[in-house]
Amino acid sequence: MENSPFSKEIIDKKIKELRIADPGKASIREIVALVNLVEEETGQKYIRMEMGVPGLPPAQVGVDAEIEALQRGVAAIYPMVDGIKPLKEEAARFIKNFLDIEVSPKSCIPTVGSMQGTYSAFLAVGNAVKGKDTTLFIDPGFPVQKQQMQVLGQKYKTFDVFHFRGEKLKAKLEEYLSKGDICSIVYSNPNNPAWICLSEEELQTIGDLANQYDVVVMEDLAYFGMDFRQDFSKPGEPPFQPTVARYTENYILFISSSKIFSYAGQRCALMIVSDSLYKRDYPDLQERFGGTDFGSTITLRLIYALSTGASHSAQWALAAMLKAANEGRFNFVESVKEYGEKAKVMKRLFLENGFDIVYKEDLDQPIANGFYFTISYPGMTGNQLVANLLYYGVSAIALDNTGSDEEGIRACVSFVKREQFGDMEERLKLFNEYFSQKN
Repeated sequence: MENSPFSKEIIDKKIKELRIADPGKASIREIVALVNLVEEETGQKYIRMEMGVPGLPPAQVGVDAEIEALQRGVAAIYPMVDGIKPLKEEAARFIKNFLDIEVSPKSCIPTVGSMQGTYSAFLAVGNAVKGKDTTLFIDPGFPVQKQQMQVLGQKYKTFDVFHFRGEKLKAKLEEYLSKGDICSIVYSNPNNPAWICLSEEELQTIGDLANQYDVVVMEDLAYFGMDFRQDFSKPGEPPFQPTVARYTENYILFISSSKIFSYAGQRCALMIVSDSLYKRDYPDLQERFGGTDFGSTITLRLIYALSTGASHSAQWALAAMLKAANEGRFNFVESVKEYGEKAKVMKRLFLENGFDIVYKEDLDQPIANGFYFTISYPGMTGNQLVANLLYYGVSAIALDNTGSDEEGIRACVSFVKREQFGDMEERLKLFNEYFSQKN
């Protein structure tokens, strides 16, 4: 790596300081910590693709509403654990306007980021029926959800959907569901990191099987509306964001404000539980937590114990952003299209310098440009690629961190600035010049 623009000695020293055994297998936060230390010591900036941090300003309508709420003194008042009324009402309208799904305001629950939403849901669903104690992840997916399972001490199984798209999905799911121990199915749509988007037919397959085997589907919509091949921005007009909620009542949806509204710092999201599931009684769940129905157990037992609700002022911000979207005053999809434009440029830079796209196809069409894409390099595992790119000022995480069976890395576009594209191109050229000679 004689042509590396970064000091190998400094990088190796920081790896040792952080006691990272293998940087190629490091977690997202370990890569973040390592790169922060290297940047601090060298004064050089990395092309940072390791973490899904919004790279756009927060929605101004949310900022203004939160300031107004703070000025009214809400910081001194505990919010209701299940959320403030205006947020719950606007959330139900948003679900109708952009997914064409009917749900009552009661079933729309604010959480401290979708992370708290999934944690609470895993805890509830994993204890709802004795003997059904295992979660099935349709991978690749968000790595920290597996960490949540570890913290909870819950069991999970996974498979990489790459080879099981379309008609193949049903048989693969039944391979797991038929054993009788699966309590829930989890996936993101659009997918983090592959950026594939499950079709209506695939979602119907999942919904039908959820009904047949009585399992709960947890649909992570962190990148709501961000399949830019279609326009999901018009309230009340098709096309609507694809969702499993059309095909089953056994669903929980997670809608984050972090990406679609660039409001990550305030940690406020929504957990949408179907009205049917919310009202359902599970005797084993009641025995475990002492609550009543499923929804009340989540709010009054689990969220109450975890945080006693979400930030009061942030709830007013989210309510205002949803209201503006519902009324057509705020096109949240248009505001995040920059991610797709940057992905297009960044993919080109990788492809021109010896790299390849891992997840190239989305059923019968090319993968969309969006928040993430996936990259490989000839002759390298994903772990090796992560480690080697660090010495060229490029940071990412390996695909095996996400549950993928493919070799490569996840590239997040959000934190890479357009003015860094020149540095990025030069570093990828240097990388390819060195490693192409070794292959």
